[in-house]
Amino acid sequence: MLKVKEYTPISSSDGVMHRDAGVADGLALKEWAVAIRALDAGDQILLLRKGGIVEETKDFRVRGTSFFLYPTYEHQKKELVKPGWHRQLEETLRDREVPPTEVEITHAARVVEDIELQDEAALANLVDLHIWTEDYASQRLHWRPYKPLHVLAVRVYRLDEPRILPVRETYLGCTSWIRLEDQVSSRGVPVLGDQEFRERLEAVHRRVGWAGTP
Repeated sequence: MLKVKEYTPISSSDGVMHRDAGVADGLALKEWAVAIRALDAGDQILLLRKGGIVEETKDFRVRGTSFFLYPTYEHQKKELVKPGWHRQLEETLRDREVPPTEVEITHAARVVEDIELQDEAALANLVDLHIWTEDYASQRLHWRPYKPLHVLAVRVYRLDEPRILPVRETYLGCTSWIRLEDQVSSRGVPVLGDQEFRERLEAVHRRVGWAGTP
């Protein structure tokens, strides 16, 4: 079963590339630091989500179409990502303070589409479009199998002014969404141009068998 929710357009109606992710009220999505590196490199445009352990509703929901990316480290492991990303994962952990007292916010993102998957074959077709192992992606799909896996297609922005912020108590715990308590500008440069992002998104559509909105 495939369900696709379309959110923000790739570019504005006048064809001008967005230079601001448009994040409101400091909304941030927690994501593995190594995955943020992959997004920054333009090696993937996808995030796989099914909800945090202490999510208020126990389900993952898109709380806002634009958000900052908040790097996390606790759950990322070498055996869960493809071998080509092992070195990058190790680099994210090097000289890391435990427990951390500061966090660097370097990127923001806009959700272009939320593809809800419950089909193993469709997910397997995406295996070369993200950094996670096929086994890990399958585990995410089958965890609480009555709920869909959210495959978020995101347009990622490298912030003009990255910020190092204090880690606050409200940022802790296994929840997907937080609100940054310090001001961060969401102006930045998309890591992929409009046409390249559009081509990547079309590749995702082909893999999952979706022809787009009529």
